Amino acid sequence: MKRIIITLIAVIAISAPSFGWGREGHEAIAKIADNHLQPSAKKKIEKYLGGRSIVYYAKWMDDYRKTKEYGHTSSWHTATVDENLKYRHTPETGDAIYGINQAVEILKNYKEHNDSTVAVNLKLLIHMIGDIHCPGHVYYDGRVQRYKVNFGGGYVQPQKKALIHTVWDALAIQATRIWGLYDWAWELDRLPKKEEKAIVAGTPLDWFESNAQVCLFQFELSKVEGENLAQDFVNEAMPLLETQILHAGLRLAELLNNLF
Repeated sequence: MKRIIITLIAVIAISAPSFGWGREGHEAIAKIADNHLQPSAKKKIEKYLGGRSIVYYAKWMDDYRKTKEYGHTSSWHTATVDENLKYRHTPETGDAIYGINQAVEILKNYKEHNDSTVAVNLKLLIHMIGDIHCPGHVYYDGRVQRYKVNFGGGYVQPQKKALIHTVWDALAIQATRIWGLYDWAWELDRLPKKEEKAIVAGTPLDWFESNAQVCLFQFELSKVEGENLAQDFVNEAMPLLETQILHAGLRLAELLNNLF
């Protein structure tokens, strides 16, 4: 019986739906953004969020994606680029770019909406800006991105079978970054103002297509089913992951400051 239970747990873990960054990634993004909010924007935003910061709701969209009320947002965690690395709209179900644009349009006129509508769209936007920066959430036409690998070995323990998507979302981070959220965000968020200004230029669509270029690097590190990914993989993956987290946080702050 014990063996059966263990096997079932393993199967569930492998077949679970793909989420965006894990808690660590989403909360680090939100904390970096929170540090860059203008005082007036921060005050307005927290009023709509019931006195909570944006960090508190960084993972909200994952927690509610399967509920009846918010099930329609389940496909809004990813977006696709074509062979030229240009955004390809998915009109049937919507995607992250569609969801971001919809939330931005509502929040542009936040005073015209009730508090609940503003709060929900804030929570959606906080999460989706993070998701479009995650390597595993940029989908590329013609490339296989859903396969299982053996993650772990050496200093990276325990070894486990997992979707490559999950490795990029969370496992690589969890294998090497055990600091508290505030410490990690502080270590990442140390760029000169001139560099920050260049990073936040453009629109969410511009950011997504730029991410698609940068995140092609993931295919250099892993390509096929059953690969063994351990410390060498983590060492090469983390610079990309941490850069994407920083950029997401800075861009989220820029967007919220402009809206509020």
